[in-house]
Amino acid sequence: MNREKLIAAVKEQMPERRWLHTLGVMETSVILAKRFGGDPEKADLAAILHDYCKYWPVQEQAKIIRDNALPQDLLQFDKELWHSHAGAFIAKSQFGIVDEEVLDAIRYHTSGREAMTLLDKIVCLADYMEPGRDFPSVDRIRELAEISLEQALIAGFDSTIAFLLAKGKRIYPLTILTRNDLIQQINT
Repeated sequence: MNREKLIAAVKEQMPERRWLHTLGVMETSVILAKRFGGDPEKADLAAILHDYCKYWPVQEQAKIIRDNALPQDLLQFDKELWHSHAGAFIAKSQFGIVDEEVLDAIRYHTSGREAMTLLDKIVCLADYMEPGRDFPSVDRIRELAEISLEQALIAGFDSTIAFLLAKGKRIYPLTILTRNDLIQQINT
């Protein structure tokens, strides 16, 4: 599927506000890829698809996870995590995306993972800091992104963890492992 048809298919899946977010993630992913030596085309493709399933009914997202050998522990945590794994599955099965690096960047853009690839880091960070994002620590994340993907991502995960703690929500263990791994990368 060519880029224009893919964009049209994705745009149909979400409200206008989320589409504007997706455009911001696309733009920011390409900027970060160029800044840090990533592949701008892969960054753009993963960014286009990163929220494809975000507005699907949660029952449908859960069914995709249950029926397709995706991480079952996701279903015990916040529904906000589900769309990334469901989206990677749909990107492969419906759109024929076979590049595992692109699929992983979609899959892990919400939780992160240990040993994130450069593309994982780019798409995850772009999702945190695209121009439409407005939360207390976003400007600090953007400043850090000028010099270090890892430092900016740690600040992003810190913000997410603080938000979840303040709301009394459970934290997905992979997010903690990701943060710890990023800190180790910086300190070695």
